Amino acid sequence: MIRTILAAVIAVAAIPANAEVDIQEVISPNGTKAWLVEESSIPFVALNVWFQGGGTLDLPGKRGATNLMVGLLEEGTGDMDAQDFAREAEELAAEFDYEAYDDVVAISARFLTENRDEAVALLRKSVVEPRFDQVSVDRVREQVLSIIRSDAKDPDRIASQTFDALAFEGHPYATSLNGTEDSVSALTRDDIVTAHQNAMALDNVYVSAVGDITAEELGLLLDDLLDGLPETSAALPGEAEYQLAGGETVVNFATPQSVAIFGHEGIERDDPDFFAAYVLNQILGGSGFESRLMEEVREKRGLTYGVSSFLISKDHGELYLGQVASANDRIGQAIEVIRSEWQRMAEQGPSADELMRAKTYLTGAYPLRFDGNGPIANILVGMQLDNLPIDYIATRNDRVNAVSMEDIKRVAKRILRPEDLHFVIVGQPEG
Repeated sequence: MIRTILAAVIAVAAIPANAEVDIQEVISPNGTKAWLVEESSIPFVALNVWFQGGGTLDLPGKRGATNLMVGLLEEGTGDMDAQDFAREAEELAAEFDYEAYDDVVAISARFLTENRDEAVALLRKSVVEPRFDQVSVDRVREQVLSIIRSDAKDPDRIASQTFDALAFEGHPYATSLNGTEDSVSALTRDDIVTAHQNAMALDNVYVSAVGDITAEELGLLLDDLLDGLPETSAALPGEAEYQLAGGETVVNFATPQSVAIFGHEGIERDDPDFFAAYVLNQILGGSGFESRLMEEVREKRGLTYGVSSFLISKDHGELYLGQVASANDRIGQAIEVIRSEWQRMAEQGPSADELMRAKTYLTGAYPLRFDGNGPIANILVGMQLDNLPIDYIATRNDRVNAVSMEDIKRVAKRILRPEDLHFVIVGQPEG
């Protein structure tokens, strides 16, 4: 019954899209910083506790350790095994989520106000005092190995991993944070304990909270939640040098349809030209069916169902990527059109109508992201990790609207480099 209540609360726990998001900066008595949006009309809190570093903190020869460690956090703590932990969370109507990414370990929690203390105490046990029982290590290891084997048969994953391996050789970004069958099979419980100490500490934690909690209550909650974590995490890796020249790499794979990942080096998130690049990408290959690539590759020539491009700004490297899929006998033509449009946009920029439509879409769609306490908490913690100002939400659309045609054309010439485009094609392309 109580879980039904939580589900109902989550369903309606949203700040109206046109409402101002009033963010407070909170410093706990022990010095942990957090961003908070108070919303007391509904007795529910969404809490995000993210740790910078993620899979890049894997030690040499231990690839996959952080990912496996995160998969074990809810597998038992103290005198509770995995089933006991899940049962107690169920009884409290608390929802916890644990994820590992290239640059972050992301822990999210949702709980009702009436169960806040008990839910946070349970969450703390999983974050600070996981058991890492050998039986759980072996079971979750098999789950990860199954994912690795599945990825090895997935053309999209093969293309993405091949591009990363070629672009960032020698850096953690070059390999999957899942690890390899050999590296994951060799991980010991001691490796998992070390990964936990390296990845989750007080000096790399970022926190956001949205819902029925005051600044004072959040500060005290954080000190209780994080008590017992190491003071310092492992050192972050250095910058990932982009190493891939223009050209094509074909991975032979028996399938009637080839998939391709293409791109070159991107732009840093804090670059003064980032917003112009962001708008430019929406015009070239962003979301929706009105992009230049969709028009030329799909609508005019029928070469694919979908083609897109996107900016990726990681903590230690940047990419400007795209993806497309087409029949083996047509992928070559699709690639020719993509190269041509990349070149045309670099040389001529967009039309005034394209720029106007991109701004309308980007500014109109932005409020739709704020459709619940959980999504807002995600946005707040992401802003902190990207080192964005606390007033970013209020000023973001103004920054989009401030991008001029002159800006777009200048940035198009700067960041679109058709001669550097590299296509990784997985399939049996003809021609």
